[in-house]
Amino acid sequence: MPPDRLEFSRPLALGRVGPEGRTEVLEASGPERAALARRFGIPAVDSLRATLRLVPEEDGAVMVHGRLEAAVVQDCVVTLEPVPQQVAEDIAFRLLPEGREPAEGPDEPDEIETEGGIAELGEAVAEQLALALDPYPRAPGAELPAEATDEAAGAFAALAPLRGKV
Repeated sequence: MPPDRLEFSRPLALGRVGPEGRTEVLEASGPERAALARRFGIPAVDSLRATLRLVPEEDGAVMVHGRLEAAVVQDCVVTLEPVPQQVAEDIAFRLLPEGREPAEGPDEPDEIETEGGIAELGEAVAEQLALALDPYPRAPGAELPAEATDEAAGAFAALAPLRGKV
């Protein structure tokens, strides 16, 4: 997404990190949180704050470690009632110098490309929040009806005789 269209834009020139590293604290404003809630399809992002420690690496990349804290409201998957939730996650990602392609490995932190030597820290934090959201939020005491779980089991049970015949 172009920087002028990002809901939570916090650009940082990699050259400003310096050899000793840098700490950045990002906090989303009310309009930014409302825009992120719309993007994520949830009722609200009540707060969003990230504290990031940026450390340069010898290859020109910048390693980022930090803490993401947010208060969000999601819809219960059973009752559709609003479910307030707290997000508190340690996050880590690597900002790549311009022109370097991300390497993908299961044990490596996410690698984020930069453009013109500018890292978009706000977007990186927004993506981390999206990954941290509960995919199946439930209101206290909300349970799936027994028939819903039986029907799902029945659908798969009907396929069991086909196993191994392909």
